[in-house]
Amino acid sequence: MLNFSPLKTGLIALVCFLGVLLSIPSLVPHGTLPDWLPARHFNLGLDLQGGSYLLLEVDSQAVRRERMDSAADQARTLLRDANQRPTGVAVQDDSLLIGFADPDQVEAGRTALSPLVQGTVPGQAGEFEASSDGRQLRLRLTEQGFQNRLSRVVEQSLEIVRRRIDETGVNEPMVARQGAGRILVQLPGVTDPGRIKRLLGQTAKMTFHLVADGQVAPGSPAPAGTEWLDNVDRHGGGSRVLVRKKVEVDGATLTDAQPTTNPQTGEWVVSFTFDSVGARRFADITKANVNRPFAIVLDGKVISAPVIREPILGGRGQISGNFNAQSATELAVLLRAGALPAPLTVVEERSIGPELGADSIRAGLLACAVGFVLVVSYMAISYGLMGFFANVALIFNLFLTLAALSLLEATLTLPGIAGLLLTLGMSVDANILINERLREELRKGKSPLAALEAGYSKAFATITDSNLTTLIKMIILYVVGTGTIKGFAITISLGIITSMFTATVVARLLTAIWYRRTRPKTMHVGTRMRLAPDGLHISFMKGRHIGIAMSVLLSTASVILFFHPGLNYGIDFAGGIVMEVRTPQPANFDQLRTTIEGLNVGPVSLQEFGSPRDVLLRLEKQEGGDQAQQAAVKGIQAALAEHVQGIEIRRVEAVGASVSGELFQEGMIALGLAALAMLAYISFRFEWQFGIGAVVTMLLDVTKTIGLFALTGMQFNLTAIAAILTIMGFSINDKVVVYDRVRENLRLYRKMPLRELIDRSINETMGRTISTSVAIFLSIVPLALFAAESLREFAWVLLFGIVLATSSSIFIAAPILLYLGEHKLRRERTEAEAEVSPKAADSAA
Repeated sequence: MLNFSPLKTGLIALVCFLGVLLSIPSLVPHGTLPDWLPARHFNLGLDLQGGSYLLLEVDSQAVRRERMDSAADQARTLLRDANQRPTGVAVQDDSLLIGFADPDQVEAGRTALSPLVQGTVPGQAGEFEASSDGRQLRLRLTEQGFQNRLSRVVEQSLEIVRRRIDETGVNEPMVARQGAGRILVQLPGVTDPGRIKRLLGQTAKMTFHLVADGQVAPGSPAPAGTEWLDNVDRHGGGSRVLVRKKVEVDGATLTDAQPTTNPQTGEWVVSFTFDSVGARRFADITKANVNRPFAIVLDGKVISAPVIREPILGGRGQISGNFNAQSATELAVLLRAGALPAPLTVVEERSIGPELGADSIRAGLLACAVGFVLVVSYMAISYGLMGFFANVALIFNLFLTLAALSLLEATLTLPGIAGLLLTLGMSVDANILINERLREELRKGKSPLAALEAGYSKAFATITDSNLTTLIKMIILYVVGTGTIKGFAITISLGIITSMFTATVVARLLTAIWYRRTRPKTMHVGTRMRLAPDGLHISFMKGRHIGIAMSVLLSTASVILFFHPGLNYGIDFAGGIVMEVRTPQPANFDQLRTTIEGLNVGPVSLQEFGSPRDVLLRLEKQEGGDQAQQAAVKGIQAALAEHVQGIEIRRVEAVGASVSGELFQEGMIALGLAALAMLAYISFRFEWQFGIGAVVTMLLDVTKTIGLFALTGMQFNLTAIAAILTIMGFSINDKVVVYDRVRENLRLYRKMPLRELIDRSINETMGRTISTSVAIFLSIVPLALFAAESLREFAWVLLFGIVLATSSSIFIAAPILLYLGEHKLRRERTEAEAEVSPKAADSAA
């Protein structure tokens, strides 16, 4: 294990050097390095640099309605072309009902409508299923057909959204599809997404219609073939216009649109240009209808209805109306980007101000620096020279993690900084396992070389098992998580992978170099400072009944607290609106409450958040769905700006009911999948008794953690799910170490009573258990003290989880294993083999 060829040594040094080199672009300001150096770097998330996050949902019901209406028109055309005369074509929910006077005409009608039933590609099913009943033919829209159409609409909407945002000049926006019918938009640097929401919230479907002839009194029923539309042109006086339903020219034939001013009146207008097809159609219509009003309709409203004074033959026109520079520019952007095939609704919104992001970065860097110093100091004091090697490996681990984030061009979020801190503590766990093994082997009287060989080889399997269990949970968290939680999972996962390399390879290489140069006759690992003394002989299993009873009692109380008073669900799971604001002077809570309650948005909760100038506003989800939610956000922002001079809105989060329900469901699925994955992995690597013991204990730890949330009133949200999954990782990690020693001792002491063997295993691993818990505890304490307010609860929960997981390994998991395996584990081993005495077993080891 300590033999390193020059080639292997060179490769390890090269990997470490590349890790440092590739992480530098992310650690220095942009433009500092020469252009010829690789410049890949990780990106700061919106919660660190400021920006907006919007989750848009395609209106599937609108897609369904539009498809049924177009199918009805298509059916009429197909039947007319086939010389079929139905008695009527009607839309009923998801079906088209086509009536015929003669039952013999039904089959002929079915044949004529075959294009709707057959797929466009041979062998592909069509969108509709046909069935007949007497004189009626029914075409039903299939679910698969609808989902295929919805998918196409989402893809088309995605491209149009991307074009609209590109037209606004936002730097490095991210537009991506999420799920079946949603579009994710991230806008770095955009802290007030109001303009973007206006651009994305408009379908921008423009059509040109002739105004209907004749005098029809406003409010009278529209004659056949016409409809009343609202007139939003300021010259229209708020009246309604009766227009023909027939679309004379479709806005889809526009090729360009630009904001400009009318040289005669100075008013802002939008100039547009048609393609050849649109220009020809526009010329024909204007030639045939001189001196008649021509309505320009945008999203079902008349924005202008000028009178055609003369034929327009050049394919160019102008839209006048109640425009200013901004509204004319926005309309031009919408027309250039094209019309959305269906309306989009903002179902989730999160905005972070740049100052709040800068504060989060400063707090995160301070927490990382303090955590690094504490962990490094602890390792040096506890393990001396071997601790120094572990610290060097820890430094390279950080560089390699940052390099991996840079190569992936990943996004570092606020929870990602928490992940870096956790990586500090979790990375030294492997070195602690190795160093504690070295101490054991040296106490047995082995030579330094033999102890080093045995220590690294025996610790490797434990390191692998403990790290893989945590990695599995982080993968689950990444799959089901969203936004910043994914960043946390990525950071932890990369840290685990790199720590296995630095602990088992880099630290071992440093140890090998030291040994070859010094050839020590004797060796000491660590200093006199020991939190767990050597040679412990505590009979933990004597208190197993009390431990199990106390755990069950606390878990039962936690379940009761879960139902009453219940959890304080955060906005992620409950929906609603959260705003963080900063006032120029200490906040006047009465003024803020009066201002907001006057908007009829329901009860508002105000809470001091950090300093007396910082206030957190919470409102329940609004009645009326996502549109009402967005209207409330807009109204609150406007009211605060009007009534509280100098107020700064630092953060806005708005989550609709549909999204919050899905997030809660995904969070629960994550916890369930993690438990099943742990049961499967440990049962596979050990035996089923070990798997059940570890998972049952882990679930008891989870219930106590949920009880902590219920007892303290801390918010239960996606970050809480991340904390619970991390605690599950701590819990399983520690159980794996103890169980691994139990499994090893089962091979060595084949006739030793299981109760005595478990006590021996716990005592032998006590040094590692306490050292790892202290290292992780020290890495998280700065997060609880210095991190941004939103992460402090997360840190305190993790600190609680460390204590919980450490104690449960001894007092819960071990007794459960004793109950399950007292006879089974022994019976499965061969009784014919001779008993090996503890002294002989120690010598053989």
